[in-house]
Amino acid sequence: MANTAIDKAIDAAIYVENNPKKCIAVVVGTVATGGVALVAAPAIAAGLGAAGVLGATASGTAISSLSGVALTNASLAALGGGTIAAGGAGMAGGVTVITGTGVAAGAALSSSVASKVK
Repeated sequence: MANTAIDKAIDAAIYVENNPKKCIAVVVGTVATGGVALVAAPAIAAGLGAAGVLGATASGTAISSLSGVALTNASLAALGGGTIAAGGAGMAGGVTVITGTGVAAGAALSSSVASKVK
């Protein structure tokens, strides 16, 4: 099995060597969308919370009924699996989820675009 992993790593290195522009484009696209998602995470979470997508807080208050910082914080915590006190990852977990989603979307989109470039 290690031989297969090594072969794949060698194949990947050869691909990067033969296609540097495509690889750079994918990396730049991935980093850019991840960075935008990181910066926009509070607004994205608040938008989801205000739309009623995230349900309720641990105390039973509907997240969509909140506003301002309370809406943002509760939304981020909900995306992070709940508050740290309740065993979730809290607001940091919510930021991580949104950023990870942005990175994945950027990687997929930039890979798709790069694959069509000659």
